[in-house]
Amino acid sequence: MRTCAPSSTNIAWSAPDSDYVEIGEASIRRFLDEHLGGCDCPGRPQRRRVTVLSALRHLLSILRAVGRIPPAPPSFPDFIISELQDYCDYANDVCGLAPATLISRRQWIGRFLAYLFPAGGLEFSRLGSKEIRDFFAAQCQGYQPGSAQVVASSVRSYLRFRALRHADPVAALTAAIPTAARWPLASLPEYLGQEELAKLMSAFEQLEPQRQRDYAIVRCLVDLGLRSCEVAALHLDDIDWKNGSLTVRVGKSHRADVLPLPAVTGQAIANYLHKARPATESRAVFVRHRAPLDIPVDASVIRSVVRRAAARSGLAGRLHGPHRLRHTTATRMLQGGATLKAIADVLRHRSLDTTAIYAKVDLTRLSAIAQPWPGGDA
Repeated sequence: MRTCAPSSTNIAWSAPDSDYVEIGEASIRRFLDEHLGGCDCPGRPQRRRVTVLSALRHLLSILRAVGRIPPAPPSFPDFIISELQDYCDYANDVCGLAPATLISRRQWIGRFLAYLFPAGGLEFSRLGSKEIRDFFAAQCQGYQPGSAQVVASSVRSYLRFRALRHADPVAALTAAIPTAARWPLASLPEYLGQEELAKLMSAFEQLEPQRQRDYAIVRCLVDLGLRSCEVAALHLDDIDWKNGSLTVRVGKSHRADVLPLPAVTGQAIANYLHKARPATESRAVFVRHRAPLDIPVDASVIRSVVRRAAARSGLAGRLHGPHRLRHTTATRMLQGGATLKAIADVLRHRSLDTTAIYAKVDLTRLSAIAQPWPGGDA
């Protein structure tokens, strides 16, 4: 990926007689804040803040791994790191939170503790609702409701942990956590229509090995509604060819779920395994075709597969990642006459309330209960 980052002649590990430029988190923040917004560098560099930030953080990790720049300073003081580890152990062992959720909550809880206890000493008894409100006002300025709700959920979960493990008087603090104005079912789920889906599948007409793998991956996303991490974690032992089923062992719920394996999906996987999968000792269904070889794909590879297919099929403006294909699965089932309970079972939702949003795209059934517009034709 190309970015408009400084050239290698100006960075910290260049020759002794060259200009020294500090490389680290602070320089990345300056680059994003001062340069990226008005970037007019020639060519076609990446200019999305999230994409560039991810790439530059990966660059820092590589440079630190080979010893070209100093190690990263600790994100938080030792007393906060110790507290975060205790919380993460609790959230993993007791609550069963997914690793990605833990990463987000760890970061926000760390900021919460650093803001309220800069000098150390986690004395919750001296806190009041004002300190809680001040933290959210400082941290969530300009946030969308969904992002603010992530912060609130992280802090609320941590305070419950303190009440359970340390019997801290945090009930008043929990009540002071603001609730973002985010109405459930306010938006429509974005999905691909039949013609768009046909265009997406046409992006895999070439029969080279990697395209066959990518086609099987997209079929799992479209036909089964799997998440990226779930596709990446599929193993050969998870497929029951005799009974036509597939076991999903990785997901947000930390449980194993057995799903029916559609014939078209099974055929795509079988074609890949027999004709295109590299020779490997890995038991993962989908493995890398480029270096580093002989290892399973990860969620980032799944996302890249979808983005490349969207670009080839002219759907780059409609399909930005795999999750829209999950919405497409639900919508196709609904249009085929499936009940919300059946959709919830396939998508493995814990609550039917999560699945209820798809009722808003069931135009056929909604038209049967629609009332005439006042003053219009009957």
